Amino acid sequence: MKVEGHESLIRDENSNAILNTNLSEYDQYLSIRSKRKKGTNRIDNMENDLKSLKDDINEIKTLLKELSNG
Repeated sequence: MKVEGHESLIRDENSNAILNTNLSEYDQYLSIRSKRKKGTNRIDNMENDLKSLKDDINEIKTLLKELSNG
């Protein structure tokens, strides 16, 4: 059943879901979703790297304090 006002959208009569029958729009959606996920993963990796660097700096500071107190 077609969705009113949308050429490429149909409603599945069994599940009542709205489906897009335009493959190029679907491919574009998948591409955008993939880029967004890569961006999120990149930010997560940078946050983890930054936390690791902070931990390393704190450990170095602690060791330097121990050496100076001797």
